Amino acid sequence: MDDNRRLAELLFPHIEKQAKQYLTEVYPPRSLPEGAMVTRFAPSPTGFLHIGGVYTALVCERLAHQSGGVCFLRIEDTDKKREQQDGVSGIIRGLDAFGIRFDEGVRADGTEQGAYGPYVQSRRAGIYQSFCKELVEKGLAYPCFCTEEELAEIRAEQESQKVLPGYHGEFARCRSLTYEQIEQNIREGKPYVVRLRSPGKPGGRVKLRDAIRGEIEMDENIVDIVLLKRDGIPTYHFAHVVDDTLMGTTHVVRGEEWVPSAPIHLQLFYVLGLKAPRFAHVSPVMKEEDGSRRKLSKRRDPEASVEYFVREGYPAEAVVEYLLTLLNSNFEDWRRQNKTEDCRLFPFSLKKMSQSGALFDLAKLDSVSAAVISRMEAGQVAQQACQWAQSFDRELYDVLSADMEYARGIFAIDRGGAKPRKDIAKWSDVRAYVSYFYDALRTKQGEQAETVAPCDRAAVLRAYLEVMDVSDSKETWFEKIRGVAAQTGFCPDVKAYKADPSGYKGHVGDVSTVLRTALTGRKNTPDLYAIMGLLGQERCKMRINEALEELEHGK
Repeated sequence: MDDNRRLAELLFPHIEKQAKQYLTEVYPPRSLPEGAMVTRFAPSPTGFLHIGGVYTALVCERLAHQSGGVCFLRIEDTDKKREQQDGVSGIIRGLDAFGIRFDEGVRADGTEQGAYGPYVQSRRAGIYQSFCKELVEKGLAYPCFCTEEELAEIRAEQESQKVLPGYHGEFARCRSLTYEQIEQNIREGKPYVVRLRSPGKPGGRVKLRDAIRGEIEMDENIVDIVLLKRDGIPTYHFAHVVDDTLMGTTHVVRGEEWVPSAPIHLQLFYVLGLKAPRFAHVSPVMKEEDGSRRKLSKRRDPEASVEYFVREGYPAEAVVEYLLTLLNSNFEDWRRQNKTEDCRLFPFSLKKMSQSGALFDLAKLDSVSAAVISRMEAGQVAQQACQWAQSFDRELYDVLSADMEYARGIFAIDRGGAKPRKDIAKWSDVRAYVSYFYDALRTKQGEQAETVAPCDRAAVLRAYLEVMDVSDSKETWFEKIRGVAAQTGFCPDVKAYKADPSGYKGHVGDVSTVLRTALTGRKNTPDLYAIMGLLGQERCKMRINEALEELEHGK
């Protein structure tokens, strides 16, 4: 037995299964249609879910599902020091809130689905060690016993010589240890990591064909990176190469901050004799501030957290639709041509993604979301608004849920048609939108028809009370308003008034505004006839009398 094989047995006496057994027996190749993509979203549970994470997860989900493939969720929890409590369940709940669901992987309750698990890296230690053992047998990995102090000395020496930092070449002190020296160190209980014996050469170059950025050329990796830490758990670099191979990943979609690490990953695939997947490095989500762009920040921007969108009440489909406008510039053209189609039918393409970073604009999100809500049926709006209010606005929930048919009637006004109203951009807008329909939410001191004198407002309201009947047809209702206009000195026809305004106090539109503000406290509302029908005769009468009382007392 040569020294490399003896060393592999010395370091990994407990590992019996060979790497090739994992490749062929435990994780056989997936049986999928030609062209089907296998993608993964692989977050680390070290903080809250960033909207940029949802953005990347959406890319993974779209690529897989529109190609007839598989998208799975893998949790990369090898950095236990930074792991947050409930980090995993928080990530899964956050993604689920936006309708991003996985075919395989970790579930919120900690269980897993799929035949290629475990999908949590900390549960796969034996698998990584098997692949690492193979590298040791081939002389491509070795134990390193350097202490933190010794590594600091190496860094200081490299800084003084102004050479590439890292454990490589003459600075790799443990690279040339003999088997006997290693055995002695282990017998003495010295802690160690396992490093790659990098085959890279100074000045060497490596090329990466990125699915978004095209061909990228970089310096070859020459550093003997750590494969296994002292506790036997792998680094991200090594774990991802092993996992993406065994799980059959065809496309690795990740942030552009990983581009500098690509030479390391390509080298690991090479030394392991494995085929690398296609890489797609996504630009970060940006924000414009003071005329310049910066990355959306967890610390500075509340909208960086997915919790913000849940709390504000943006429908999941609206956030997804907005993200698609950022991902592919031709989405908006597609939407104009496919007004009622599910946005997930849009043919997403990596080639149409920006390399400079998507600009996140809350005003644009509001516009997209308002359009999405405007396409919903009234019952769907009432139900989703009520569900949101149950968690975030209990008073609103109480009034909506008390009579869901009445609530549906509110949202049915001016809904549908070629140009539906777009007053609601998120569920937190609903309270203001519906408040005048509920006595418990209504503010009596509302807007007034200032262009009409108080005495004329009172005259209009008194005259209308005499003829009001909310069961009238719309034609009869409007004829009565025209009649009130003529009776109180207002022109019953807007065109006639514009032709000769001198003989009138105003026109029929002003009369309608007087009624509208008395009944709702607002100058701009959906169809007044429909509002009055929903409020009912007695409530309309009461509100007009309240308005008259305020006018008579000079309020």
